[in-house]
Amino acid sequence: MTTSGPSVDPRAVAVSVGEDELSVDLADGRRLIVPLAWFPRLLHAQHAQRQNWRLLGDGQGINWPDLDEDLSVEGLLRGAVAPGASRRAV
Repeated sequence: MTTSGPSVDPRAVAVSVGEDELSVDLADGRRLIVPLAWFPRLLHAQHAQRQNWRLLGDGQGINWPDLDEDLSVEGLLRGAVAPGASRRAV
């Protein structure tokens, strides 16, 4: 007997940046929510800079050109934080 697990497709399809958290919707229906404290450039950016993002590749990463910030979906799934950032939520 074989069973198949859920389809895993860790590509970003949508991004939302609030005052203190980053939310990334994945193609397979999952949603990642992480604190901006993990990414100081995003945390200290102006609202307009946070909203100016684009997907890289086929959704493998996210780029904020105004901030010179790139995040990979793989890194977000691993819980990787920016160097020097706090692992604590704000």
